[in-house]
Amino acid sequence: MPDEKSFHMSPDDFRRHGHAVVDWIADYYSRIETFPVLSRVEPGQIRASLPLQPPAKGESVETMLRDVETLILPGVTHWQSPNFYAYFPCNASGPAILGDLLSSGLGVQGMLWATSPACTELETHVLDWLVGMLALPQKFLSSSSGGGVIQDTASSASLCALLAARERATNFSSNRRGCDGKLVAYTSSQAHSSIEKAVQIAGLGGDHLRLIPVDKNFAMQPDALGRQITTDRQAGLVPCFVAATVGTTSSNAMDPVAEIGRICCEHNLWLHVDAAMSGTAALCPEFRHIHNGLELADSYCFNPHKWMFTNFDCDCFYVADRKALIQTLSVLPEYLRNKATESGAVIDYRNWQIPMGRRFRALKLWFVIRHYGVEGLQHHVREHVRLAQQFADWVRHDARFELAAPVPLNLVCFRHRGGDEANQTLMDRLNRSGDLYLTHTRLNDRLTLRLCVGQTNTAERHVEHAWKRIQEEAASLP
Repeated sequence: MPDEKSFHMSPDDFRRHGHAVVDWIADYYSRIETFPVLSRVEPGQIRASLPLQPPAKGESVETMLRDVETLILPGVTHWQSPNFYAYFPCNASGPAILGDLLSSGLGVQGMLWATSPACTELETHVLDWLVGMLALPQKFLSSSSGGGVIQDTASSASLCALLAARERATNFSSNRRGCDGKLVAYTSSQAHSSIEKAVQIAGLGGDHLRLIPVDKNFAMQPDALGRQITTDRQAGLVPCFVAATVGTTSSNAMDPVAEIGRICCEHNLWLHVDAAMSGTAALCPEFRHIHNGLELADSYCFNPHKWMFTNFDCDCFYVADRKALIQTLSVLPEYLRNKATESGAVIDYRNWQIPMGRRFRALKLWFVIRHYGVEGLQHHVREHVRLAQQFADWVRHDARFELAAPVPLNLVCFRHRGGDEANQTLMDRLNRSGDLYLTHTRLNDRLTLRLCVGQTNTAERHVEHAWKRIQEEAASLP
């Protein structure tokens, strides 16, 4: 009988094409500084360059890679460029990419321990490693009442924390009966928008999110939080959740977690601490003060995919009481029943997150930690902070500019003294040049430029060049 027809890629072909793809990625990193950091395409330009119909017959990988080069690269904003200073970093590294490749190759679905024990147990182990590496409270270890899990983003972590807080406040009845319209959540006016989105998804309603005022350093005011909680209780409402931020997106402000935590303990509110970008700094003992008071938190998260050289997506989410989270998110249909789950001796991470399915994300994090070691990770974090502090010093000594916020770590918020229009013009010119990429925020209702040093391969020469270009463009402002 003739061989059965197959269109699949054979192992030998995969090996050959895989080498070509890895070579392309390596070449991309070697020439990444030659590309304009911010893509210059117009809306619809990429789609207009693509065929209207899919191919009837399969095409070669060589052809696809050529099209990546000619059609896709022009539409890429190069997040891995060492001249990328926008938003917060979303960085990658060689070991992370290789770990992710292995995860894709294995193709496991880790919803249950039974569906791939290594996927679950490596994740538990690596998350326990990080408790020690960041000196987090021991209650977040899997050997205690809590534990850690990898979420996709801090947004999902915040939502899971809020859902658990909602259920705890209603004696786990909201999942059955729905919200009664009395639950209230709190965060600062500078907190990430994902908190507002979580409140909407969880059914509390946007009107039941209280945005607490901030101080001159843009950190939440604990006294204002306490007063608002008292006011809401007197109005017959049920406060249930507070989100504190260690490193806000706009200015890297540090909420006073210890004071907020004491208020939450007094009122029996769930305290979630979002340290999405800045949490990585706690790898270094000299920066661990950012976590003061974390022992009072019910949950905590940070993103290795922001500043720990682990490619997107990878958020580490910890809870002090895993039973509350599991009881909130657990649904067990017959087709997922198995002996290991019923024994109670294993973790089924599907009960720690919103979706059922989950990838083997622990592999890339494991590869990163093993490649760099704690010392290597600390070295690069310290260097990024040093470079940001150096940039801030340059701003202080240039009469045309001013700092707009304190600089605790690696984000510098600054502005030209010429006003909003001058800052907008300056940022637009710099971004159009392709030499670097900055983004902005508004602090005290004034347009403010943000420069974050956190990309994997950003070195002193890149930051020096950024400051030089900023000075050059500032010189030509009216």
